[in-house]
Amino acid sequence: MRMHNPPHPGEVLNELCIKPLGLSVTEAAKALGVSRKTLSALINGRAGVSPEMAIRLSKVFNTSAESWLQQQMQYDLWHAEQRRDEIIVSPLAVA
Repeated sequence: MRMHNPPHPGEVLNELCIKPLGLSVTEAAKALGVSRKTLSALINGRAGVSPEMAIRLSKVFNTSAESWLQQQMQYDLWHAEQRRDEIIVSPLAVA
């Protein structure tokens, strides 16, 4: 069952990992081995979680890479579903 309007994984990252540890974006970015700009884009929903970022997050915050990718997939799919009627396809007959 899909979640209704799931949060962006960057929001989850910020609220459940970064803030509780009292980290700044700069400190978290340094721990992750990415630029502050890269992490800020993720936290602010302007970028998604890539497989590499999922691994980085899993290593730094002792989580699973799969959980981050699952969150991203749920977020992306929910937003795509909102445009379902705009997606034009030609159904194929199954033999």
